Amino acid sequence: MIDFHTHLLPNMDDGAHSLEETKTMLQEAEKAGFTKIILTSHYLEPYYQAKEDEREGLRKQMQEQTKLSLYLASEIYLSENMVEKIQQKEASTIAGTNYLLFELPFHTKPMNLEHCIYTMREKGYRPILAHPERYEFIQKEPELVEALLQKGVLMQGNFGSYIGQYGKKAQNLICKLLFANQIQFLGTDSHRPQGIYQQIPQIIAQLEKNLGKEKVEELTQTNPQKVLENGTISIEKIEKLPISFWDKWKR
Repeated sequence: MIDFHTHLLPNMDDGAHSLEETKTMLQEAEKAGFTKIILTSHYLEPYYQAKEDEREGLRKQMQEQTKLSLYLASEIYLSENMVEKIQQKEASTIAGTNYLLFELPFHTKPMNLEHCIYTMREKGYRPILAHPERYEFIQKEPELVEALLQKGVLMQGNFGSYIGQYGKKAQNLICKLLFANQIQFLGTDSHRPQGIYQQIPQIIAQLEKNLGKEKVEELTQTNPQKVLENGTISIEKIEKLPISFWDKWKR
């Protein structure tokens, strides 16, 4: 499996606080069944702004100490200058591809969201929205996910949302989005040792019961690998969100 969203780079953001924490989390990831990790440390001005060469140096240092394959990226906070920061080698696309992971403010829909998406697409980038199920304004208006998909934005959900790590509303929405084929990737969004990695085997087993092994492989292996190869991901058969899923899904 490929972990699509992590905060394992030490002392880069609100994730791992030390190289020792990073080592522990890499061991946990391998034990959980991951073979590749995408290192998506936050890029958020003025708080988290480590340049790409600094983060790449850390990635190489980490790579020497693990069997896992590590790839550099950023989780970029939405802004008007996102593309400029990528071109200046401050924020990073995923493994140097045209795909980029971005996040939004949690409470209110940004007024410039559509404009920023248009700019990203116009410049040849393929935007991927991190954990759509966690944003309060999307929880209130979940149809926004389908609207963004139609604009060319792919979706990455969090494993933890599926088991209620971020509350019932996020859990409710991630299940609906998965049921409606509106999620293309899953990631741990891991920040600390002794966290979500320890629950991954159980989460995968539950997802396979509800989605089937082929779909889970698509979310955790096939689609992420296509991103790493800068390939094309087609969004097909988007379904309408169900009103309720609890009686259909095995918990």
